[in-house]
Amino acid sequence: MKTSSTPAKFPQAEIGREMKGSDAVVECLIREGVDVIFAYPGGASQELHQSLARTDKIRTILPRHEQGGSFAAESYSRVTGKVGVCMATSGPGATNLVSAIADAYMDSIPMVAITGQVFSKYIGKMAFQETDFYGMTLPVVKHSYLVMNVHDLPRIFKEAFVIARSGRPGPVVIDIPKDVQQAKFQPVFPATVEFRNPTLSHVPQATDDQLKQILALIAEAKKPVLYVGGGVVSAEASAELKAFAEKTNIRVATTLMGIGTFPETHPLSMHWFGMHGAAYGNWAVDQSDLLLCFAARFDDRITGNTDKFATSAKIVHIDIDASEHNKNKRVQLAITSDIKYALTRLNELAAKFTPPDNAAWHAQIDTWMKDHPFGYEESKHIVPQEAVKTLYELTKGDAIITTGVGQHQMWAAQFYRFNEPRRYISSLGLGAMGFGYPAALGAKVARPDKQVIDIDGDGSWLMNVQELATAKIEKIAAKAMILNNQHLGMVVQWEDRFYGSVRGNTILGDETNVGSPDNLAGIYPDFVTIAQGFGVKARRVHLKSELREAIQEMLDHDGPYVLDVIVPYTEHVLPMIPAGKTVKDMLLK
Repeated sequence: MKTSSTPAKFPQAEIGREMKGSDAVVECLIREGVDVIFAYPGGASQELHQSLARTDKIRTILPRHEQGGSFAAESYSRVTGKVGVCMATSGPGATNLVSAIADAYMDSIPMVAITGQVFSKYIGKMAFQETDFYGMTLPVVKHSYLVMNVHDLPRIFKEAFVIARSGRPGPVVIDIPKDVQQAKFQPVFPATVEFRNPTLSHVPQATDDQLKQILALIAEAKKPVLYVGGGVVSAEASAELKAFAEKTNIRVATTLMGIGTFPETHPLSMHWFGMHGAAYGNWAVDQSDLLLCFAARFDDRITGNTDKFATSAKIVHIDIDASEHNKNKRVQLAITSDIKYALTRLNELAAKFTPPDNAAWHAQIDTWMKDHPFGYEESKHIVPQEAVKTLYELTKGDAIITTGVGQHQMWAAQFYRFNEPRRYISSLGLGAMGFGYPAALGAKVARPDKQVIDIDGDGSWLMNVQELATAKIEKIAAKAMILNNQHLGMVVQWEDRFYGSVRGNTILGDETNVGSPDNLAGIYPDFVTIAQGFGVKARRVHLKSELREAIQEMLDHDGPYVLDVIVPYTEHVLPMIPAGKTVKDMLLK
């Protein structure tokens, strides 16, 4: 029994030895479990690199461009669920991180971006390579820090990692002037941190009354649908989702961010829906009478015209971020909750739940799925959909797929089946071209035991081609399968559909001799020669008869590999719901 003299047991802060600020930063990273950092050095971050060079507990990977490193760090987080860490120097080094920071913000990915800053006394004086990175990133971060006192470093790093990974995850920026990195002090490493704003780390939980309302709505529904987003991935709640869907016998349609949260080969799966998603998933959502939106945000690429989205449905929205409720779409029941808790408790409350008879609804969906699957027309040439389908068959679905942004991104999601979360890694909210290959590096570092293939387009892949050097020198066996059509394919598709096929700077090759499967002389640039210049094995394939063997060669190679697959530029991603339109405007051919 405790007495008044029994001391309370609280986690105790730890006082470290005297060290420089830069050494304290490294110690903070080690204490947060960081084992890899993607970092490009410069004058304002050199102290930090010197400190990293003195430890063997963190692997420092040198990208060949700060954007490449930050995309890799973000992908490392997407694959592992851990906080990804990247670092750059001040000024242009820091600004090169902005795309990945914005990408992580839009897709709710936990990341800490560390930047060097000019000496404190020069801040605000337009010193060499000075930018107000703190102010510049405020719209696209969960939180930002400019560290002006070296004694604040341990607390700030502890807070930053808690903020990045808790609640709705997101990126945090820590900007550290060079004199703060150089200053010597005796750090006090806190065991825990507290926030004046509880929303930074508070995890809300649904009440039983709210969850019972959901079960009551399901009991009355004739056409229920589960609409599942990336928050289920962040919450590690895929098992709970599967149990709930099976218990209630409800069909599941995911967003692109939610791919793999529910096994795509499961009988209840309708794969993913939205602008280029499955026709059957879009129709099911449109005609549903109960739409259960779990950890998604009613993005415009999902809803189209929100006024005409799921107009017959009662909509339930569970999200950890209350600001998402009724932001894009008005709903009948909004619940602020951690989705893993909500699903766990729903499964407990539904222990004796008997789902209603929705056989007619399931039969209708089965008919749609049979009559309108993802498909393509056969050709004498390799079509991109066929390349993705063949890759799926040869890997048996057991690979991590990263993508750039464009048509190939959609085809990867359409023709590769994902039965686990954190296997489809793509820039989805921001749609950042150049994401694919750096992301493959981060994914392969995270999961060296898995095949990691970047399915990319020639335009998107070329934007960060320099990361082949990183793959070669760091011995990162990330593969790239380029669907090379010599055009900015998705923009060309819009030109064909809505702009009379007028080419507005969308041809990437020589306009007088545009490359094609029938005109290899016009294929430019030569990706095989480029890859070989980096010391990376590469091959071009344009004959359908060689495709399967070429993909197998790529998979069998022990090291990075570039497979340049020549495809026609005339293919369009279908289905397609034009921007701002409705399911009724869906293009099927």
